[in-house]
Amino acid sequence: MTDHHGDIDAVSGKSTTGHEWDGIKELNTPLPRWWVISFYLTIIWAIGYWIVYPAWPLISSHTTGLLGYSTRANLAVELANLEVARGEKMAALAAAPLADIEKDPALLALARAKGRTVFGDNCAPCHGSGASGAKGFPNLNDDDWLWGGTLEQIMQTIQYGARSGHAKTHEGQMLAFGKDGVLKPDEIVTVANYVRSLSGLSTRKEYDAAKGEKIFAENCVACHGDGGKGNQELGAPNLTDKIWLYGSDEATLIETISQGRAGVMPAWDGRLDPATIKAMAVYVHSLGGGK
Repeated sequence: MTDHHGDIDAVSGKSTTGHEWDGIKELNTPLPRWWVISFYLTIIWAIGYWIVYPAWPLISSHTTGLLGYSTRANLAVELANLEVARGEKMAALAAAPLADIEKDPALLALARAKGRTVFGDNCAPCHGSGASGAKGFPNLNDDDWLWGGTLEQIMQTIQYGARSGHAKTHEGQMLAFGKDGVLKPDEIVTVANYVRSLSGLSTRKEYDAAKGEKIFAENCVACHGDGGKGNQELGAPNLTDKIWLYGSDEATLIETISQGRAGVMPAWDGRLDPATIKAMAVYVHSLGGGK
């Protein structure tokens, strides 16, 4: 390396720093003055920001800044103001009899809007954002209801749940006929095929329909009723409508009969206020399957 400070590069005509490596000269091209000024201004701005606004983390908190600004506090104030603005409408919703809400266009619109939001926050993880359900979680858009599809019944289910542990919850479960030794494996296969036949689904060629009907009558009719039409008092599904909570293939039905089913619907009583539960019931009822 040679040092020829102040040389002029013959190719570019610019001065050099005087540094040269293997015949390559380093040009002296300082940053534009406007860029340098902008750079120092950003440093000054950053220091000012650190002083005025919350910026530096501490062991258990952070610096609050001279203004004490907090986006979280601002959000809390905005939400509080929003609740005040909604207060009268929500009070009217809470006071209105459940059956009268759908007769009042203003209350109905409020209940649907509120219910849709609350459903998305609390129910969509199981029932889906469109309430179309999933395996083990009912579709709320059709007219097939385990515990009843009237507005009052839907609200009761939302409020107290199913097998939730609440004192007023819906009780009832599918017994484990195989695990508990009530039915033998071949009997389970037979009654599974009988259940499939109730919905017009195909069965095994060697399937004994009379035996399947007998096993069903002795073990299943008490809950599912004659002909397998179901019983909403017990949460026993209709087995004839081709709507299946866990699946209709033979293997799934054998698993259901052998191991039983006892899905849980949480109780929202105490977790959501009464007006919100009422709004959610109206929203679910309005999805298309409500009776």
